[in-house]
Amino acid sequence: MRLDKYLKVSRLIKRRTVANEACDAGRVSINDKVAKASSEVKVGDIIEIQFGSKNVKVEVTKIAETQKKEEVAELFKYV
Repeated sequence: MRLDKYLKVSRLIKRRTVANEACDAGRVSINDKVAKASSEVKVGDIIEIQFGSKNVKVEVTKIAETQKKEEVAELFKYV
């Protein structure tokens, strides 16, 4: 799955366009490498997102095309 779509489906970032912009600005990395929005996300990848002065680091545990709000916690775990 594309990185920008995963960020939206997992609700780490609210909108896909915002996820795209964050990737273009170099604020998102997969396994310690700066990632583009089109990068592929696999189970076991570590995604790090910089929100201003705050960093969020998560491990991908599941990939799904769609996810209900209540079940979104199954897609990742905080590292």
